[in-house]
Amino acid sequence: MEAFLNNLYDETVKVHGSNYNSARKDKLKGQFQKRLGTFNHSDEIPKSTVLEEEEDMGTYTRKRIEIDTVGSLKMAVYVLIPKYKKNKKLPAVLAIHGHGYGSREVVGLNPDGSVRNDEGYHKNFAISLVEKGMIVYAPELIGFGDRRLKEEVQGDNPNASSCYMMASQLMLMGKTLAGLRVAECHRLIDYAVASDIVDSNRIGMMGISGGGLVTAFSSILDDRIKATVISGYTNTFKGSIMSIYHCLDNFIPGILETAEMPDLIGLIAPRPLFIEAGKADPIFPIDHVEEAVNQLNEIYQAHQVLHML
Repeated sequence: MEAFLNNLYDETVKVHGSNYNSARKDKLKGQFQKRLGTFNHSDEIPKSTVLEEEEDMGTYTRKRIEIDTVGSLKMAVYVLIPKYKKNKKLPAVLAIHGHGYGSREVVGLNPDGSVRNDEGYHKNFAISLVEKGMIVYAPELIGFGDRRLKEEVQGDNPNASSCYMMASQLMLMGKTLAGLRVAECHRLIDYAVASDIVDSNRIGMMGISGGGLVTAFSSILDDRIKATVISGYTNTFKGSIMSIYHCLDNFIPGILETAEMPDLIGLIAPRPLFIEAGKADPIFPIDHVEEAVNQLNEIYQAHQVLHML
């Protein structure tokens, strides 16, 4: 059976091209979007309301807002705003959490909203970003935290996600959970660029693990993202998603007929890209990270960029 699957993989990927011109990039982006599935939304700038909190954190203000995204969906978002001079627009960054209990995990809070005493694997990176002078948008990805299905919300495990049920249902309708999360991040960028305190030419995105997937996929499809940090995700589909147990939200039907992961992430070029990986990461093995990074360096060099970050 292993030999059969390996041969099938080889047959599937051998037709992939190896040039990186604009025509091929545009074709791949179109194919990639089709694999993710499309989600209709209004062309209007998303409206927002402030939820329960607005806290003065000393060097920055923390708000929790809610914006309209896709269809009837509303997405909760933490907005961290550094203390800044009036009339000065600031760079902004989307900080995307991974699997866990949602956006509270990147802003230093426990599931119940109380202050967290440790940093966890997210390292409170949204706080690190705002302390560098950037406006930070930390969305609650659908399927986590307050945006889970009733069964998980009513349970006693805040880390239990609704990924499986959401992803499986969406795939039956020709869509993917990854595609929905990307679509919602696109709407969040719509909201951010409309702000009178955001420099729309300096928008970045950073995510870890499952948030790394959303960051990578969003950056591929949305050129408004000018700089990207992918942590704990970059690999090959063959070396990770196909070889090690992963959450169903990682699976994009037919994606290998379009491209392998490094080729897709390479569509971000020539925009700045920083890859972070753990040497002992059990689900994104470091040897396949290195394989992916080597290919990404080739892609960036083909774009006359000497070396990716």
